Amino acid sequence: MADALLAGGIGLAAGCMLVVGALIGWFVRVPQPVVAGVMAFGAGVFISTLAFELVEEANRAGGLFATVAGFLVGAVVYVAADTMLSRRGARHRMHHGDRQTAESEKPGSGRAIAIGALLDGVPESIVLGVSVAAGATFSVPIFVAIAVSNLPEGLSSSSGMKASKRSAAYVFGVWGGIALASGVAALVGFLLFADASGSTVAFVTTIAAGAILAMLTNTMIPEAFEGDHTLTGLVATIGFLAAFVLHDLG
Repeated sequence: MADALLAGGIGLAAGCMLVVGALIGWFVRVPQPVVAGVMAFGAGVFISTLAFELVEEANRAGGLFATVAGFLVGAVVYVAADTMLSRRGARHRMHHGDRQTAESEKPGSGRAIAIGALLDGVPESIVLGVSVAAGATFSVPIFVAIAVSNLPEGLSSSSGMKASKRSAAYVFGVWGGIALASGVAALVGFLLFADASGSTVAFVTTIAAGAILAMLTNTMIPEAFEGDHTLTGLVATIGFLAAFVLHDLG
């Protein structure tokens, strides 16, 4: 029971960074280069964590076939779902400015943006739950990567939602709901895979990892680069190294 509560709690805690970011984005005018920098740093952290905490560990625990298969499945499923949602108005859901599709421009875009945000957040939360199931504790680098990436996602998206004339009730309803869903997803990840075989855990973990990498390359990195063409690569590199140091020290 304690491990299940830990899994749900860390999922909720990481998800709450979306709400913190949304509060900042709604009430504070944050310069776009700052948002871009935080997004780039978060992307670098996540890429490092995917490589050393998720894919490498999955390969060690479950073998190459399960790792490769899961990674490809996760990427394909994410890209297919993201493409469908983008056609319905969710393409610029992480945009800091006024490029998000307003409901008046495309009816149903608000729902598509909310589902897209959920699509971005659920795979990483499942990974947190699975990490607790696999080790009776949680991976600090994975938690930090998710929390760091959630902050700019909530900040940037809520600023864009405000610019597209969406209400505070919609914005905080979306991010509050996704924070709760993150806790539930982590709990479900723990409960479903607490006694799973190594190959099953590897397959599930890398499904999430493939989806996360597809999300980074489809949404976070392009939005970061658009906000600051000069330093995005350097800041992402620093993020990568920061996560690698955490991994090495752990």
